[in-house]
Amino acid sequence: MIIDVLLDGPRRFKDLSQAISGVSDRVLVERLKELEYEEIVTKDLDDTCDIRSGYRLTEKGRALKAVMNEVQNWADEWVCD
Repeated sequence: MIIDVLLDGPRRFKDLSQAISGVSDRVLVERLKELEYEEIVTKDLDDTCDIRSGYRLTEKGRALKAVMNEVQNWADEWVCD
């Protein structure tokens, strides 16, 4: 879910927390740290970003877009609401 939300662009922590329902702040922090460790997400935003403090996908993270789209396509076909 974090990657999916960040595919739309950089987000502040509170915006991530609001966009991902049912996740506690503690769990979100843990997952973000794991994604940072794997170099999928970074907390360092460049000067061209409107957000001063937040998270964004790295190049490695953005490369997951096609994978995320395929998982969504599969879910749309096979997972019932």
